[in-house]
Amino acid sequence: MAGGAVAEPHRPGCFKQPKKAHKAGRHRTKGSLRRAGKGRVSVQTISKKVRKDLKKHDRRHHANQIRQQKREAVLTEKRSLGSKEGPPHLVAVILLHAGTSAQDALRLIQSDETASVHDRDEGGERFGLVCPRFKQRFYFIRVNAGDIHAVLDLAKVADTLMFVLDPYEGWDSYGDFCLSCLFAQGLPSHVFVVQGVNDLPVKKRTDARKNLSKMLEKRFLEAKLFHLDTEQEAVLVIRHIAMQKQRHLAFRQHRSYLLAQRAAFEASDESGLVGTLKVSGYVRGQTLDVSKLVHIVGHGDFQMSQIDGPPDPMPLNPKTTKKREDAEMRDPAAEMEEELKVLMKADSRKQESLESEVVPDPMEGEQTWPTDEELREAEDALKESRKIVRRVPKGTSDYQAAWILDDEEEEEEEEDGEEGSDDDMEGEALSQASDESDGEGEADEECETMTVPESIRDDHYDEKIDDEEEKEMLEKYKQERMDEMFPDEVDTPKDVPARVRFQKYRGLKSFRASPWDPKENLPLDYARIFQFQNFTRTKRKIFNEIEEQEEGAMPGWYVTIHICNVPVSVMESFKPEAPLVLFTLLPHEQKMSVVHFLLRRHASNAEPIRSKEEMIFHCGCRRFRAPPLYSQHTAANKFKYERFLRSDATVVGTVYSPITFPSASVLMFKQRANGMQDLMATGSVLKVDPDRVIVKRITLSGHPFKILTRTSVARYMFFSREDVLWFKPVELRTKWGRRGHIKEPLGTHGHMKCLFDGQLKSQDTVLMNLYKRVFPRWAYDPHVPGPVPWEKSESSINVQEIEMD
Repeated sequence: MAGGAVAEPHRPGCFKQPKKAHKAGRHRTKGSLRRAGKGRVSVQTISKKVRKDLKKHDRRHHANQIRQQKREAVLTEKRSLGSKEGPPHLVAVILLHAGTSAQDALRLIQSDETASVHDRDEGGERFGLVCPRFKQRFYFIRVNAGDIHAVLDLAKVADTLMFVLDPYEGWDSYGDFCLSCLFAQGLPSHVFVVQGVNDLPVKKRTDARKNLSKMLEKRFLEAKLFHLDTEQEAVLVIRHIAMQKQRHLAFRQHRSYLLAQRAAFEASDESGLVGTLKVSGYVRGQTLDVSKLVHIVGHGDFQMSQIDGPPDPMPLNPKTTKKREDAEMRDPAAEMEEELKVLMKADSRKQESLESEVVPDPMEGEQTWPTDEELREAEDALKESRKIVRRVPKGTSDYQAAWILDDEEEEEEEEDGEEGSDDDMEGEALSQASDESDGEGEADEECETMTVPESIRDDHYDEKIDDEEEKEMLEKYKQERMDEMFPDEVDTPKDVPARVRFQKYRGLKSFRASPWDPKENLPLDYARIFQFQNFTRTKRKIFNEIEEQEEGAMPGWYVTIHICNVPVSVMESFKPEAPLVLFTLLPHEQKMSVVHFLLRRHASNAEPIRSKEEMIFHCGCRRFRAPPLYSQHTAANKFKYERFLRSDATVVGTVYSPITFPSASVLMFKQRANGMQDLMATGSVLKVDPDRVIVKRITLSGHPFKILTRTSVARYMFFSREDVLWFKPVELRTKWGRRGHIKEPLGTHGHMKCLFDGQLKSQDTVLMNLYKRVFPRWAYDPHVPGPVPWEKSESSINVQEIEMD
């Protein structure tokens, strides 16, 4: 067109999709494909089952059959428990209030004239009850209410838990703590009983029943409260226990377990410290095989040498014959020896080994040995593990000293040689050093103006406060708050080159997509552990073999197990108030590996918990002490390390511990200085995988000094020209979403010219992410001391509540 504008030609952009390439070659017809196949059948047709389309009435009949089979399985299990063929119904009596007593309740249960009592101990803590009226037998046992370990151990094997409530308050703070722990571990069938409601005034009985019903409805929707004041009510309670539906615990479905009713110890050497432990009880769960390993809860793993079959001490239908009448006139011990039968003996060729660790061979050259520098760092860390002495002004009292904060740098937590010093502690310590003068003035000012209300004054208040514990707790709160405000940010040291301080770190183009070899730079502890080629397949194979197992002592048999090489301390711990519980281990469960737990913070505790802080774990049937390493729970091939246990998310805790096949519950406790143990987190076993890559991230920050269109000059990230050149390949980012890289250094003081994908804002911050892989610390301890009884630590709880108010 004359005089018109000339249209510009179309220019394709950078996102133009290429055209599909033409497939060269002759087109193959259906006939040619049929001749090439020559009658071959597809693999999918051969492998898949032929699906038959059933009619409507056939599908309904099939669903009714499945429903009937499940109903019959439940009825069979209910009828076998406590019957002649099954073990006695194990009932654990647990007190949920300090003002209640179980003696009256147990006395009423034994008062039934038609029932017979067997194996009753002197204190009446445990006894067997045979009820011909219900054609069932029961075994009642009561544990010490202040020992949470004993309560959890007994709940692992009990069929029913009988909770005894107070008529006025129901349960107290310790009862609430017990219920929280039992919920997390797995709550079997339970029943609630209360005594003393009829002793209240007539006008208060209705209110007491309503208050107890409201308390139960908050946690137990379908719970029914039973009164236990007369013999008729005791019979109703026993009937309910015998007829209620059983609830299964996942970690004991594939194992055989046993509650020790009798125990005897035979020393095998002159010192008498080690010998053979003979434990008698009823087999529960799966079939008991003598070639498997047995785990005594709280004491360790052992081998069995023999299983005997003594006569049942609680027969449901005792047969009175002339031979038995003559035997009753003789010594009972001699009669037991005559009727004792050896069911099976261990075969050394089939018996599982107690080997738990791999002995590394230094000549193989497959392990990563620590360098001289790492060994020096470990020695320096050991030297620094001393306590800091608090410095206070002259004439300051002990009460005032508890409020004065030291401005000196807190000593860092001792870690393994692989990780060196903790980076997040170093960054915060440098930031605190600049405010040293201000902190002293504020502390002195607080000491002068601090007053205590008259309502909570106590002459012995200072005796309940530990200065070191208060100081450490304050430092943890500061670190947790700084980590939330500035996640992973670390200050670059001025006296040490950054290329030396962060030489173990690397940069990643993408945390999600960048590759990381899981076999790279493994610590020496990895030479001691076991690893599965396919953990899921191994677990499925073991569970299938258990279902097909038929050899061994069947569930319901009363047996005596001979356990070899047992310390005498195990026999000393066998007391009426502390039950002795045995579990058989599945194959490979005695071996050490890297176990991952899925944990969630318990709502009752808000104390900050740092990673690698020593905790007490109840994992399935085990109880041990280990320092967990926390990481994020995401669907990726790398997982970010968490410095603290988050309260708003589910995290993964990683420890070195014996292998445990899921599903198994996990409870994490923290022990105080006074011996009390607080429930910190609950969860379950995730998997066993040493190849899980846990990556620790640190962030170096700098400030824009001069800003141009896309180029900016940043400073305070590094303090030397060599450091800028060393970290030049690492990508940069900003808090406002810009991305870029280092173009060149400027001068010799760490200034650098950076190029970004857009213009920066003056209030923006330049960041650089560095990563390194971290590993847990080998500090597994299977010997966990028992907690202090709840009554002895009431004062410490009251002090904590006062401080929170």
